[in-house]
Amino acid sequence: MRRGMLEPVVLAALDGESRYAGEIAQLLRDAQFPVQDGTLHPLLNRLRREGLLTYEWRESPSGPPRKYLALSDEGRAQLAQFRDYFRGLATMIESIGR
Repeated sequence: MRRGMLEPVVLAALDGESRYAGEIAQLLRDAQFPVQDGTLHPLLNRLRREGLLTYEWRESPSGPPRKYLALSDEGRAQLAQFRDYFRGLATMIESIGR
């Protein structure tokens, strides 16, 4: 189930703030959502190709420039759809067996 959650969790991590891949990974780990770089980077590239993310290069205080990712308008819409779906799913699960 965790694999199917990675895309909405990554989109949520970018809601309202641009971040580079290392920040996204750390944010997810801090939230107890284990993620591997080998899984995260291909997903970020796919989301960018699909138009859900935009990016810009920014200078880094320690090392080479970093690619900061942000939600596009399409990414915000997709995140809103995920949130609506999961709210409905949670409501349905809570109602079963009552």
